[in-house]
Amino acid sequence: MNITCSTTRRGALQVLAAGAAALALPARAQWPDKPVKIIVTFAAGGSSDILARVLAEQLTRKLGQPVVVDNKPGAGGTIGGAQVAAAPADGYTLMLSNTTPIALGPFTLEKQPYDPVAAFTHIAYLGSAPLVVMASKGSGIKTFADVEARARKDGRLDFGSGGPGSVGHVHGELIRKITGANLVHVPYRGGAPMTTDLIANVVPVGIDVITAYVPFFKSGQLVPLAVTGTARSPLMPDVPTVAELGQPRLVFENFFGLSGPARLPADLVTRLNAACNEALALPEVQKKLVELGIVSKPGTPAQFESFVKEQVGVLGPTVKAAGIKL
Repeated sequence: MNITCSTTRRGALQVLAAGAAALALPARAQWPDKPVKIIVTFAAGGSSDILARVLAEQLTRKLGQPVVVDNKPGAGGTIGGAQVAAAPADGYTLMLSNTTPIALGPFTLEKQPYDPVAAFTHIAYLGSAPLVVMASKGSGIKTFADVEARARKDGRLDFGSGGPGSVGHVHGELIRKITGANLVHVPYRGGAPMTTDLIANVVPVGIDVITAYVPFFKSGQLVPLAVTGTARSPLMPDVPTVAELGQPRLVFENFFGLSGPARLPADLVTRLNAACNEALALPEVQKKLVELGIVSKPGTPAQFESFVKEQVGVLGPTVKAAGIKL
């Protein structure tokens, strides 16, 4: 009888202990058990959107759940950025982070919608693409030095970008600040209308991420003057960098990464970072990155966060000093 009671008591305690252990397991133990969303802060069709869809396809295979892309453009990328910053830190809402919603957009608004460092968990650096400073064929501008010379000769020189607060706009302001040349911004609603006006010589100079313009360079409709990366772009290896042309302070790369809300659990961050780095190493992904003009550079979350802090520290004050407002 005593043996039976003791055995029963021991069994009951084991059941209770097992139940308590189950309750103690984190809710994310089976993460992900539903679709994961990657918010892109631009409209469909651009470099960020294409990269996000390539990444989503690979993460779907690696995580075992659908990873979907949700485009939330507007307000210098801050509409999508604010949505991610406010999302639960459960790993189901992520962002294809980029120079614009992180280091530019928040500083173009009267009231900064989020802290671009503290409001996010910066998970994985995916790569970067340089901008290209280009001219219309009819402008007669053939070199980067001609941009400054023309601006000084005529008293001003118009340059186009994809919109107020865009990477092209900010880089034009950097050129103006560093060289002293009076470049005057002409904003467009995206790269496509700017391209139309560049070809027609309505605006003589344009600045944007290099990817979409390579066909126009190869056809001779537009003239590439310089790329803003630390190395020449594999898309246009004959085009010099701004550093080669004696302007190292004009180096500017449009970065791409994966971020989530602040305080994402460390185990999820580690898993996502590893999955991203594995995806970047795949030949088919590398091929797509080359097509987009993106140079990948896998690293740790700590390295990516440090990079973001550096970008914000440099570009945020530039945006404010230039008085760029949305």
